[in-house]
Formats: sequence, C-alpha cells, structure tokens
Amino acid sequence: MDYSAGSSLFPLHRCKTIHLVRHAQGIHNVEGDKNYKAYMNPDYFDAHLTPLGWQQVDNLRKHVRDSGLINTIDLVIASPLMRTLQTTVGVFGGEGYTDKTDVLPLMVANAGNSYRAAISSLNSPPIVTVELCREHLGVHPCDRRRSVSEYQFLFPAVDFSLLDSDEDTWWKANVRETKEELAARGMKFLNWYEFVIIRNF
Repeated sequence: MDYSAGSSLFPLHRCKTIHLVRHAQGIHNVEGDKNYKAYMNPDYFDAHLTPLGWQQVDNLRKHVRDSGLINTIDLVIASPLMRTLQTTVGVFGGEGYTDKTDVLPLMVANAGNSYRAAISSLNSPPIVTVELCREHLGVHPCDRRRSVSEYQFLFPAVDFSLLDSDEDTWWKANVRETKEELAARGMKFLNWYEFVIIRNF
C-alpha cells in the first residue's frame, strides 16, 4: 500500500513516534573493541562514558534541539546503567542547573566520573528507567547496575520507581543471557511499552 499521499490506517495525531538511541561510548567499549576479554575486567563495573562519549552526547543534544525534536518528546525511557543514564540526561536534560532553582537536577555534578556540571530537569521530558531494556545481562561487570539508592543520589530527577529492587537481581556473575532470552526480553519490553505507555501516556 502506498502511504506517500498521506493516507494511513491511523491519523498521525493518534500515532506515537519512537526514537531509539544507543548510549554513547563507554570506557568498556574502548578496550573491548580491541580485545573482547576486556569486558570481563571488574574495573569496568557499570561503565561510565569516555570523553569521546560525552562529545557524542553533546553532538546529539545539539541536533535534538536544533531540529526542534526536543519539543515533540513526551517521555524518555532509559536502561538503568551509568552510561545510558549519562547519555539520556546529557541529550534530553535542561540547560545549566543552579542551586537557586526549586527543581531537582537530572544529574549531579561529576556523576560517574563525568567531570561535568550538574544538569537541570527544567524543560526536560520526564525520564523513567526500565530493567527490560537493559543490555545483554550477566558475566560482564560493565553490564551490572548500581543500587537504585546510589542512582537516586546521582540522578535525583530521574524516575527509578519501576525497578523492582534496590540491588541488581537481573545480572548473574556466572550466567550470560542467551540471545534467545535477550530477544524474548526485548519483546517483553515492546509489549510493556505498548500496553502501559501508549495506552496511558
């Protein structure tokens, strides 16, 4: 069917547009690209962004604002990992945070060794975290998350209420999620999105 003329099953005002954004470069990516075994390094626990990663965030932030896309975003859903949270608040957060405002920051200064100023939640879409959209689970320390209480301190205006436990119960030290399990989890996330977000947001 040709939709180029503007006809579709649903009018555009009743449709949602989903934008998928991968996290920017993390410290684990640099060595992991050279040697896959580097992903086993415990120093990369809940890996944060590299300086290049933050440059990628700044570039995407500029595009999102210059294109006007930021004005069309109702909600941002993020995986609860340091690199995804840094990417998310860096791209979709408000302008410079000051302590004189009555709103919480999306990110406190230097969260996750970022050497970045605090990021405001003013004029930012709401940001929620969901376990189902996490990366491949298990074995690799970079894919293990911190406790929710740690994240709440570092990212005060991000909503962590949908996470089922303070500690990471999804990541296992000796069992790597299979590709089939990962695909099934991805489908659960899409079903959750459809029934919870699209119908209620």
